[in-house]
Amino acid sequence: MKAVITATAKYLPDSVLSNHDLELMLETNDEWIRTRTGISERRILRDPEKATSYMCGEVARQLLEKRGISADDIELIIVATMTPDMLFPSTACFTQSIIGAKNAWAFDLNAACSGFLYALQTASKFIESGLHKKIMVIGADKMSAVIDYTDRSTAILFGDGAGGVILEPATEEGYGILDARMYADGATGTNHLLMTGGGSRHPATHETVDKRMHYIYQDGKQVFKSAVISMANVAEEIMTRNRLTADDIDYLVPHQANQRIINATAERMGLDDAKVVSNVGRYGNTTAGTIPICIAELDEEKKLHKGSNLVLVSFGAGYTWGGIYLKWNQ
Repeated sequence: MKAVITATAKYLPDSVLSNHDLELMLETNDEWIRTRTGISERRILRDPEKATSYMCGEVARQLLEKRGISADDIELIIVATMTPDMLFPSTACFTQSIIGAKNAWAFDLNAACSGFLYALQTASKFIESGLHKKIMVIGADKMSAVIDYTDRSTAILFGDGAGGVILEPATEEGYGILDARMYADGATGTNHLLMTGGGSRHPATHETVDKRMHYIYQDGKQVFKSAVISMANVAEEIMTRNRLTADDIDYLVPHQANQRIINATAERMGLDDAKVVSNVGRYGNTTAGTIPICIAELDEEKKLHKGSNLVLVSFGAGYTWGGIYLKWNQ
């Protein structure tokens, strides 16, 4: 019994932070940013009273409406995020409360930019086991809350956003999530992309705030190199394991970190541009939100049909990375 996606949704804040806006804040310019990242603008959730759970709630409501079901029908909510409202309780519990899903249990999953794929794989196993029949999986991050807008290396990359799906058991064989490979390399990756302050190792103090330890730190060159290799490797592995050629794949849905990483992965797979989903230029890196936002846009634009083959790949802090092969069922 495979898990299939039966509804998709996304939420992007209205406020736009363009490259030209960043020119007023940093020593940078539009051409420099676009050449190195492919990003022209990103969305920012500016209301300080609205956190990651607000975006999750917006996605969750859409999912219920599109699927035509009640919140009471949802049995499990998994939120993939690295910017939870609070360390505890979970953002998934806040989301449950927002939509009134009183019959669901809920938890967060943190694998940074790989979070949505980790969560999707986790949820699919609950479906395959027969334990649950309706699971909501959301990837969401309010990255503007952890970005130092005086740091050019990170300020240009990230935006806020959320996307999600409902997973249910397949009614026909051969559809849904057919294969997945997930990886982590903490020995190599933990020091290159991280936020050092705020956890049990460095609890918040005047010193941690003064040292700007509550913002993201990234070793850009090392992360870029590792992301290119890992995303391309797992994409190739998914193709080999499932005997897929470039002709068999309808869409590559990669994590939206950098257009050059996306291009390198597609080149390794032998895919032309028409088969590669990219919205990084409009939204930047929304971390756990990137892949479900891409899927929702494909669905909204009616580019998916029954039998469409999708390969999803990601790379994130940890290091974490993975790939999923799914056959669209609608």
